[in-house]
Amino acid sequence: MKKRLPQPVKAARVRLERVALVLFRPQLPENIGAAARAACNMGLSRLVVVEPADLNPERLRMMATGAAAHVLERMVVKGDLAEALAPFQYVVGTTAREGGVRQDLLTPRQMAARVVEISRYNDVALLFGPENWGLTNRELPCCQALVTIPTADCASLNLAQAVMVLAYELWVASAPQPRFEPRLANHQELESMYAVLQETLVKINYIGHQNPEHWMFNVRRFFNRHGLRARDTQVIKGVCRQIDWYVRRRLEGTDPPDGDDRK
Repeated sequence: MKKRLPQPVKAARVRLERVALVLFRPQLPENIGAAARAACNMGLSRLVVVEPADLNPERLRMMATGAAAHVLERMVVKGDLAEALAPFQYVVGTTAREGGVRQDLLTPRQMAARVVEISRYNDVALLFGPENWGLTNRELPCCQALVTIPTADCASLNLAQAVMVLAYELWVASAPQPRFEPRLANHQELESMYAVLQETLVKINYIGHQNPEHWMFNVRRFFNRHGLRARDTQVIKGVCRQIDWYVRRRLEGTDPPDGDDRK
């Protein structure tokens, strides 16, 4: 019977096409362009700008070079936050401040992990406030979750820097490495190994000659906790054969020299 090779397990991932960056009242066009560039770097393409102070085209393009220009071309501009958030089922607000109504803050990595499942069937918005004061308590009720970026003494981040940190975590969560489930040893391979192992352990008096199956119970329990592969059983049988060879040489009075290997 042909052995089946290990197959990768499909891992859940963030669907980046369902995630949008929503910039509320951004003050500088350069920050919008830099945010678009950060989004493009991390595979995000949806950008919504709400009540911007300035949308000077030249200053926007100054920071959104190369492929990031495509994000700006698709950028949606809204005049009202409620209208901007209307299509989204899940809104994550960003904050540098803690306390008061700002409780149960997620780290960027925790946020990305939560978005993994939510983004399967829902559109997600990452909401960023103005550069000077961020989101106020008036905007927080719009959010189903809050995320903060842990920092050292200086807690203030540039808007594009904050976008990059969160977008990076989403990017990592969007393409997890596939997990391979190895083929474990079958019953026949395990029993063959246990038979050889039992015989060897009896010869070296590790387990009693009387009722060795009873003593093997703990040995089996030890290996069962680890889930042996077919190759593992061959390694253990090989070790047992080497022990058996060494013991026979000692009993025959022909001690092998140090470092000698069986040919």
